[in-house]
Amino acid sequence: MSKRPSVPDRSQATLRPRKSAAKPAKGRPAAPRAAKPKAAAKRGLLTSAEIAEIFRRFAAANPEPKGELEYSNPFTLLVAVVLSAQATDAGVNKATRALFRLADTPAKMLALGEDTVREHVKTIGLFRAKAKNVILLSEKLIREFGGEVPEDRDALETLPGVGRKTANVVMNVAFGAATMAVDTHVLRVSNRTGLSDGTTPLLVEADLLARIPPEYGVPAHHWLILHGRYVCKARKPECPACLIRDICRYPAKTLD
Repeated sequence: MSKRPSVPDRSQATLRPRKSAAKPAKGRPAAPRAAKPKAAAKRGLLTSAEIAEIFRRFAAANPEPKGELEYSNPFTLLVAVVLSAQATDAGVNKATRALFRLADTPAKMLALGEDTVREHVKTIGLFRAKAKNVILLSEKLIREFGGEVPEDRDALETLPGVGRKTANVVMNVAFGAATMAVDTHVLRVSNRTGLSDGTTPLLVEADLLARIPPEYGVPAHHWLILHGRYVCKARKPECPACLIRDICRYPAKTLD
């Protein structure tokens, strides 16, 4: 089994750290082979058959899952995801509706200027820094990418305000890549259910890429985010309403 990547990412998990970790490869993380069923069960992880059943149920219940950020093209999606850091999708949508009516391309956004962008997004946390990044990334898209949002992760991560999670969302939603954007919801659901015991977003990402059946690779992160947002909540998960409660490894399931 290959060593799992490790970076000093912010982690929402409180599990014990791993004893050893390899330096992450550039771009896509090294994806470890899925654990054998007996080893997975011993570690509290789901078996490959259980994982396949979980995503079969997600697909049956919600065949075409969608993210909740509003956008009209790859550029507005990119801006919305940049603005969504430490903010709710609902709050971002409220701020961007008027903004995107005025500027739905990098050139139009640059023409608005930082002051106008800042005024539109002032209800969002960290709005000053985010408004600056929106202008800077618009400028860079025009200067280096012909005004188009690149599909490559390395190129996306050169844009101001764009980290791995943002790049993964854009690649997945705008371009249909089987990437895994690990936010606090995905990390929590993965740890609770037994999909992963990773302690950082990058470790969880590597587990999910390795263990989720390829046919579910594109919609998987939407299912996990929505499940964490509305069912497997942080404070009191709604286990009685959970469609995978009989498979989930979480020991503190709620009863009512």
